Amino acid sequence: MLVFVACLTLVTALVSGFLIITRSPTDLGHAGHSDTAQWMSAWKAGEIVALVRHEERCDRSTNACLGPADGITKLGSDSAASIGRGFVNLGMQQAQVFSSPLTRTMQTAQYMFGEEAVAQDWLEICGPTFRNDIAAHKTAQRNLVLVTHSGCISDFEKQTGYPHAIPAAYGSALLMRIDAKGDLKVLGILNPDAWAQFKKQ
Repeated sequence: MLVFVACLTLVTALVSGFLIITRSPTDLGHAGHSDTAQWMSAWKAGEIVALVRHEERCDRSTNACLGPADGITKLGSDSAASIGRGFVNLGMQQAQVFSSPLTRTMQTAQYMFGEEAVAQDWLEICGPTFRNDIAAHKTAQRNLVLVTHSGCISDFEKQTGYPHAIPAAYGSALLMRIDAKGDLKVLGILNPDAWAQFKKQ
């Protein structure tokens, strides 16, 4: 009996440790009504920052490329346009859009919103100050859409308690809330297929 209890305790500890080590932000595409209502309310208040990973890279795909070679694929541009419609349905009247200056991020932003985003070098470099850089660029009562890279999103996750999160998928958006006091809270991730559920506000 003691051996059984010891084994059960060990298995429980291993499973719990694995879940803690590999935890990722909540998948908002499968969140309950109250979680969805919470972040949508924060969007209306201009308190959301969305870290969006650029779309599918030409140099890592056999899909047709828009050109140039360091840009995104045609499939990626279609997905970016769909994600952009999701953001527009939420309302972009009180939102700023910044992008890393690299071709793949600038193209993603262009296909999302039909116009060039403001290029920001800090969205390419990222690193250990990335969380603070995001907070410093957030204007009160203005949502912020940042088109960036998986490595940058990973840097942010490490700095906010998710050191072993699943890598960001193409076009995924990591949402956070920065309230009037400047307090930052990670809300979760919206993958590209989740945007279709949000109708025009």
